[in-house]
Amino acid sequence: MTAPTLIMVARGSRDLRVERVARALRDELAHLRPEVPASVAFHDSCLPNLPQAIAQAAGAGASEVVLVPLDLTRAIEVDPRFEGVIAQAGREFPDLHVTVSRPLGPEAPLLTLLDLRLRAALASARVLELDGLILSSPTSGDVRGTALLARRARQWSTHHRLPCLTAVADGSGPSVALAMQGLRSQGRRHIAVGSFFMAADERWAVQSDQAHRVGAVAVSDPLGAAPELAELVLARYAFAAMDLLPFDAEGNYCAGDDEPAYDIPQFIAHTA
Repeated sequence: MTAPTLIMVARGSRDLRVERVARALRDELAHLRPEVPASVAFHDSCLPNLPQAIAQAAGAGASEVVLVPLDLTRAIEVDPRFEGVIAQAGREFPDLHVTVSRPLGPEAPLLTLLDLRLRAALASARVLELDGLILSSPTSGDVRGTALLARRARQWSTHHRLPCLTAVADGSGPSVALAMQGLRSQGRRHIAVGSFFMAADERWAVQSDQAHRVGAVAVSDPLGAAPELAELVLARYAFAAMDLLPFDAEGNYCAGDDEPAYDIPQFIAHTA
């Protein structure tokens, strides 16, 4: 049986770097799992939008589609726009089964990637002393995502034995300037900002400019299309794809007469 089509859904932007990162992540997925048909769609500004991407998948013969939101700050809740798009797809393509995974969320392994980006920024700025950290994200996300971001800040703080505060670029939480003020009130003077962003969009530019204006010694680049993110996308895809499989009341998979049965453990192992 053909693997379900994976459509990554990113927030669009007028900045072309956002589109480039999303497409580079798609290429990384193709390298890791060439057997999984993968594409990318955008909610705003960029093309294709999500309805177009679903239509393209249906036109290519897909019978099952898994949508994976490329959102680093939401942990459970997805963008409300998904509900309407899925309902529309059900009307236009009644034989197409569409499900949406959990967002990527602020997973702990991404702290390692954040560290790499910040170390590069510190080296580029020739920073020799550091006594404070700020974990900056594009938005505060859902309730669970906000709690996890705070936990990641504590973990990052413990790992480096430095105080770390969170900041949000879209005004839904404390700004970088406010976080800097909080650390300086503790006597910290050499403060760096780790950017928990996927791409260098407008919100990243705002927080980066603000951080430099208030005296940050370095601001990291976004996480970008790293293998760690591609692996996380595949993990979300694998678990969401399980919802597309038909099971009986006892939890056994029911293959149709004209199709081979899934080996469920093997399916997960090859896609996660």
